[in-house]
Amino acid sequence: MIQQKKLNKNLKKEDQEKTKDKPLVDIVTKKEIAKIGMTVSMGLTVLSAFNLRSRFSKNLHIISGAALVGFSFYHNSLYDKSEKKPTSIKK
Repeated sequence: MIQQKKLNKNLKKEDQEKTKDKPLVDIVTKKEIAKIGMTVSMGLTVLSAFNLRSRFSKNLHIISGAALVGFSFYHNSLYDKSEKKPTSIKK
């Protein structure tokens, strides 16, 4: 029984070392989350623009617009600045 506890502790340490290097959410998932956030906030901005007479719609329009800017900035920050853009083919 003591040996089994030691074995479990060693396995836990190995699992911790494996997960230490691996991020919880990969870059592709982060980009998708940012795209979904931009889509939802843009939709709310457009829909709330139809009824700006209401105080609730005005506040929703402002908040969703700010969220759109925030998600856009976050999405842009996920791309590496040192990546080369594909060049066009010259004929």
